[in-house]
Amino acid sequence: MAIQWFPGHMTSARKKATETMEIIDVVIEVLDARLPEASCNPMINEMRVHRQRPCLKILNKNDLADPNVTQAWLNHYNKQPGVKAVALSCKKPGDVAKVVGLCRSLAPHRGTNLKPLRIMIMGIPNVGKSTLMNALLNRRVAKVGDEPAVTKNQMRIDLNDQVSIIDTPGMMWPKIQYDSDGYMLAASHAIGRNAVIDEDVAIFLGDILLSRYPRLLTERYKFDTTGMDGVDVVESVAKRRGYRLRGNDLDLEKAAMALLTDYRSGALGRISLETPDTRREMIATAQPVEEPPSDEEDETND
Repeated sequence: MAIQWFPGHMTSARKKATETMEIIDVVIEVLDARLPEASCNPMINEMRVHRQRPCLKILNKNDLADPNVTQAWLNHYNKQPGVKAVALSCKKPGDVAKVVGLCRSLAPHRGTNLKPLRIMIMGIPNVGKSTLMNALLNRRVAKVGDEPAVTKNQMRIDLNDQVSIIDTPGMMWPKIQYDSDGYMLAASHAIGRNAVIDEDVAIFLGDILLSRYPRLLTERYKFDTTGMDGVDVVESVAKRRGYRLRGNDLDLEKAAMALLTDYRSGALGRISLETPDTRREMIATAQPVEEPPSDEEDETND
């Protein structure tokens, strides 16, 4: 099942972001460190390249990601022109304190009283944009929640006389090109639950964990992963946790949510769902997809 999610308000958010791009100096793109490229909105890259704006890519939630894989992604992004990449946690004030300085290095001609540095924070839903905004300002000005699409409108705040920041709503793109991206985004809670079947997402996650982090599954749930597939993982979680329906059938929906919650919270350990190498392999073997819908079609999505 292909996963797609593009609520109607994101069309207007995209148009507003395109307009605002003209007057800003640096784009901060917040990514999920566990799936940096899957959580990278291609429309953001198109907008900033068109306006020739440099980008600070923040691999947020790095405390939840595999550190070796995160370093590989930093090496990958830091080779790109006009891009600086850093891994941090937007919940840690010490990490966030570095951000403005990094932005200044990308726009050294800005950042004075006469020419304030204008920064726009962008990214997909639920990657930590509003958390970053609040941490930069050291007060709560942006609504934060563990659900995608909490922020619906742009917000501009002056950090001081030399720096202003614009927080933008989370933006998806009209068509997710690769099926695996949809599942990774859903597993990481960047897509609304109304667009996914939790059990299918958990099975997908289970397959990744079996191939890359089987030891973490065994440590968390105390079962042997030998010969398992993703379906077996969900069933085994249900058995180990005693999740049963009336009639003693396994409650696979509850087990699926338990697995997803343990991954999202970090209870399973530090996990990355993709690496630069697996990304290249996936793209090389992916099936061609249809063109994205037009703007007129986008307006009907809700």
